[in-house]
Amino acid sequence: MTLHLRGVVLPDGEPRDLWIVNGRVRTKPVPGATTVVDGGFLVPGLVDAHCHVGLGPQGGVELTEAVEQALTDRDAGTLLIRDCGSPIDTTPLQERLDLPRIIRAGRHIARPKRYIPYIGVEIESDLASAVAEQVAHGDGWVKLVGDWIDRGVGDLAPLWTDDELAAAMKVAHDAGARVTAHVFGEDALPGLINAGIDCIEHGTGLTDDTIALMAEQGTALVPTLINIETFPGIADKAAKYPSYADHMRDLHARCAATVGAAIEAGVPVYAGTDAGGGIQHGRIVDEIVALNRVGMTAADAIGAASWRAREWLGFPSLTEGAAADIVVYDEDPRVNLETLRSPRMVMLRGRIH
Repeated sequence: MTLHLRGVVLPDGEPRDLWIVNGRVRTKPVPGATTVVDGGFLVPGLVDAHCHVGLGPQGGVELTEAVEQALTDRDAGTLLIRDCGSPIDTTPLQERLDLPRIIRAGRHIARPKRYIPYIGVEIESDLASAVAEQVAHGDGWVKLVGDWIDRGVGDLAPLWTDDELAAAMKVAHDAGARVTAHVFGEDALPGLINAGIDCIEHGTGLTDDTIALMAEQGTALVPTLINIETFPGIADKAAKYPSYADHMRDLHARCAATVGAAIEAGVPVYAGTDAGGGIQHGRIVDEIVALNRVGMTAADAIGAASWRAREWLGFPSLTEGAAADIVVYDEDPRVNLETLRSPRMVMLRGRIH
């Protein structure tokens, strides 16, 4: 069946007609189409650029639970997920037409006892080879653990040398893949950015210098602001490591200013919830609201979780031949971001959910 939608299309904000044929957008009239939307605001499907489908509080989950996670995201309007590391193989979910599109990053790469147990691949050395292996398992992304608590130091510390990072980036980039890294603190950032990493996750330790370096190189940032709200609780449980606890509280306290400075400097910033583990799925709107709170305009915050993020990940928005992934709202979400919590219709691959 050919479907017809009429409404204000974002980001251009112009009233337009769209026709949906075989899961694709058509911008010229198609005879015999059934009108399913007449009025409202049509937004390219939302994007969660840091999500963990298949991860639960205790580690990997069964595929049935992973499906429920993805459905929760879909019903919130998230139709494209960059899965930023999962301990289970979620490729079967990519075959489901009713689930969001998932771009997988394989498993986290960490050193032994330098990340959450049972989630990542732990290696003593040869980061480049581990990256090559995860490139083969993922969909064009690799996830490194850039820093974590070093119990010998009693605080956050980098996991990799500059030489290891340079070799790893070359392996990934030569294979056509991009690399991102979990980073909370300050010390790991220069080595990662100078090595040519494509994205930084969290980035709470960014300074004026590393922000300027990211802006110069076009390195993306996914700050996962709703996850940063857990830092005080993490610190409270880390009394055995007072320097680490104080550091986490400090990173939390200046997070809004840090991310605001990155936005102001022109660093490409995208919305990601870090769902899975301690963060519930389906919270992309909370992240959009948080980005607005730290300095993005409402339109830019939506774009960070929609048209800009889709372009970054290689998925065009509502143009001729694009995937028919559309969320429809009664009111203009640029005026009131809370509108995003109440989609009138979610269309994924041309199918209405």
